[in-house]
Amino acid sequence: MSDVVIASGKGGTGKTTLSTNLATLLAEEDPVVLVDLDVEEPNSGLFINGTEIAREIKYKMIPRWESDACTLCGLCQQVCNFHSIIKLGKEIMVFPQLCHSCFACSELCPTNCLPMVPMRMGQTTHFKLGNLVFVESRLDIGQEQAVPLIAQTKECVKKKYSSIGFKIYDAPPGTSCPVIEAAKDADFIILVTEPTPFGLNDLRLAVETMRELSKPIGIVINRHGIGNDEVDAYCAVENIPVLARLPNDRRAAQLYSRGERIYTQLPEFKKELEKVALHIRSLSEGGRQ
Repeated sequence: MSDVVIASGKGGTGKTTLSTNLATLLAEEDPVVLVDLDVEEPNSGLFINGTEIAREIKYKMIPRWESDACTLCGLCQQVCNFHSIIKLGKEIMVFPQLCHSCFACSELCPTNCLPMVPMRMGQTTHFKLGNLVFVESRLDIGQEQAVPLIAQTKECVKKKYSSIGFKIYDAPPGTSCPVIEAAKDADFIILVTEPTPFGLNDLRLAVETMRELSKPIGIVINRHGIGNDEVDAYCAVENIPVLARLPNDRRAAQLYSRGERIYTQLPEFKKELEKVALHIRSLSEGGRQ
């Protein structure tokens, strides 16, 4: 079993390019699940023309104030670490956008005046394309918290597709809470970067984050051939394997802009992508031994 998260220190480095091409390449031989966890702006689906097989509405739990028995003791405000509930005069005000569904206010209310109720936050859609299952979650407009939907999506994939050995997760960009949630249970992290000073700076941040999670890391350098060799030098010093160097090729950008998979038409790209696929297969075989 291999749960592989593909992440990056910033957006625009090629996470989705690698995720979609790698997943479909692996799916030529084995069942694969590709999961788009960039729930605020998912775009892996632009490259996967599958058939929809399921759709689920996702909810998070928030408190609802019932005033009849409330004594206005203010305990709910005291125990909320996220300032999502406050006592204002003779009213208890709930701010759903700030609520982290920790249940503290509800469970500790002495008069049971804050029952938890579901609030829609987004939806998860499942698609099928040959050996590939594609799962996309998308936050509703106006929802501000990505982490609850990411967590529910991972749990759904774990339960529904436990028999599928290869799972590729396209994580949100950056190093904030959504990325931590996406990566914390992974078997292996692939960090995508580009060989520029900006790419190196963001790669350092991503590496530090994943090391805090004690996760094994591999690097894929996208647009190899531009910039300089500082990323390679950094990886050598930090003893981080460079799994592949995807070539900087205008044709790749053209294929991407049309929503086409690159490896099927660029042999140089496919050759490097196969190195990543081989590494993932070796991780899976090692886990079965």
